[in-house]
Amino acid sequence: MKYFFAVPKAVILTAALFLVLGQNMHAQTKPIEPANMDTTVKPCDDFFRYVNGNWLKKNPIPAAYNQWGSFTILQENNGEVLHAILEDAKNDAAAPAGSNKRKIGDFYASGMDSAAIEALGWKPIAEDLQRVDAVKDEAGLKTAITYLYSKTYPILFGFGSEQDPKNSVEVIGELHQAGLGLPERNYYFAEDPRSKTIREEYVKHIAAIFVLIGQDEAAASKAAESVFAFETRMAKASRPLVDLRDPEKNYNKMTQEQLASLSPSMDWKRFFVDIGWKNPGVVDVGQPEFIKEVGSMLDSASIADWKNYLRWKIVSAAAFELSSPFVAESFHFNSTILSGVKEMQPRWKRVRSVIDRLIGEALGEVYVAKAFPPEAKARALDMIKNIKEALGQHINALPWMDNATKKAALKKLDAIMIKIGYPDKWRDYSTLTIDRTSYAGNLTRASKFLYQFEIDKIGKPVDRTEWGMTPPTVNAYYNPSMNEIVFPAGILQPPFFDFTADDAVNYGGIGVVIGHEISHGFDDEGSKFDAEGNLKEWWSPETRKQFDERTGTLADQFDRFMPIDSLHINGKATLGENIGDLGGLAISYTALQNSLKGKKTALIDGFTPDQRFYISFAQIWRRNVRPEQLRRQLKTDVHSPAEYRVNGSLPNLQTFFDAFGGDSSSAMYLAPAKRALIWNLP
Repeated sequence: MKYFFAVPKAVILTAALFLVLGQNMHAQTKPIEPANMDTTVKPCDDFFRYVNGNWLKKNPIPAAYNQWGSFTILQENNGEVLHAILEDAKNDAAAPAGSNKRKIGDFYASGMDSAAIEALGWKPIAEDLQRVDAVKDEAGLKTAITYLYSKTYPILFGFGSEQDPKNSVEVIGELHQAGLGLPERNYYFAEDPRSKTIREEYVKHIAAIFVLIGQDEAAASKAAESVFAFETRMAKASRPLVDLRDPEKNYNKMTQEQLASLSPSMDWKRFFVDIGWKNPGVVDVGQPEFIKEVGSMLDSASIADWKNYLRWKIVSAAAFELSSPFVAESFHFNSTILSGVKEMQPRWKRVRSVIDRLIGEALGEVYVAKAFPPEAKARALDMIKNIKEALGQHINALPWMDNATKKAALKKLDAIMIKIGYPDKWRDYSTLTIDRTSYAGNLTRASKFLYQFEIDKIGKPVDRTEWGMTPPTVNAYYNPSMNEIVFPAGILQPPFFDFTADDAVNYGGIGVVIGHEISHGFDDEGSKFDAEGNLKEWWSPETRKQFDERTGTLADQFDRFMPIDSLHINGKATLGENIGDLGGLAISYTALQNSLKGKKTALIDGFTPDQRFYISFAQIWRRNVRPEQLRRQLKTDVHSPAEYRVNGSLPNLQTFFDAFGGDSSSAMYLAPAKRALIWNLP
């Protein structure tokens, strides 16, 4: 799926009311606040700082964060709403047994019982570690691997369900590369000083964790070196970020017999049955060379090295939910070393995030009743209708798309499914047992429930009502196999969306988000899926050629941006998201113009509607970022840093320069011949 904003899977970005968050966390009471702007900067020289300059100066990053901006403020504001919901559920003794309210209350109560968690130390994973300790040979190793998958530990490769990319009505099994402890394969090989330091710190971190489970320092250090060498071998077989964006290259449908031939050391049928897939069938093997290498490691890597790796994956996966020494060590490496965070989040925030991740629809059902009025949904749906019409106008006017492809594109546009706010059908958690006696037990059962939920979909008809995000999430996505755009209630809040604000603000905020997600259906990846969601070439060769030339211009533009030190944006890895931003701006701008036809417009705070449109867009990307996190993003994320989502996209739009009087003397100016003209028209 193509997300508007990338976040770690375990982190929940949510939104609700715009509240004051302590010292320096200034609430914004107007849709556009001129006091946040730095008007000493010329808008067409540096629009990001023109709009956000004073805000950036007044809002340093709090110690517990790797960045601070619109997304994180919404997360915090909404977190307070979710906190109140969870506290109420915890204290409601009358909540019926087995109800969702009782489940979220009991889960939260168990997670907040720090005394019980401290008393247990690492006992919650002791049995799993003993299983690994007992391994004597390859047969025992395979049994241990299957056992750990059944407990949902993230080892070796990922396995789950997906819509068949070339037959979107069918759900099949899928395997993909995984199992690394560092954020991306290049961390194991890059020779810059920062990467070398991270590798050194990572080995120290592994050793420190092993000491916490009872190994002496010498043995722990040796085991840590073994784990790093093991993961490095896996990293060599892993595909880089750019290659993972190619849907054709990452679609390799195999029968069980073909999979067994690719990686004969694994008894795949037995493995699948033992972890919950009752009738193993075809599997989409995303990265065959990785699966082949993991299989060969069963034969060539020593049992001792395998055991060290498996121990590490057990403890590293569980560390943040164990006693405080494990939490502190996990935080030190994963948050401080990798992202520069100085201070840990309080326990209630960490527990809230876990509950949202594992049983988020149980929590979300209560959330939407409190934070998402029907008026907001109605206006959002109206905006989506207008933006779809605007994209239709652009498709019809494109000089690079031939008529046959335009006809197919309009068919796909018309077929896009729209999901707003929350699911029409809530997930059923009636078979999931949650109680107050053990946080570790709740984590295990909820993780297994979620894992089995995914596996049980294999072989069944696609459920097109299902959501891939929980309602409070501050994000949005396009799913090419579903051909759908999804906007949780969490992002339909200020500054993205204010149903009481003027059109210019909303089209510059949520309108651009909507346009961004819709245009993903026609970007360098989404354009390879047809109206039914099948991976299929439906563009003419000449149209594809012209599109590739234009998107190549955009990739080259972003490649030249160097946000920090010698690290530049990866124009190819970020291409789809940059196309989305540029398309979202162009399409939503047209929708705004359509909405203003026949209406009288006036200046607000001295700004025209066109100016407020672009200011609204820039303010949603206001963000201060720690240098450690910025380096990490540049290496691992398909989204460009926030500043460049503003200053990198706008130079391609003449309407931006017209709105603010920019010309060839402006620092951001690009000559028309050098602009990337994709969904934006000359």
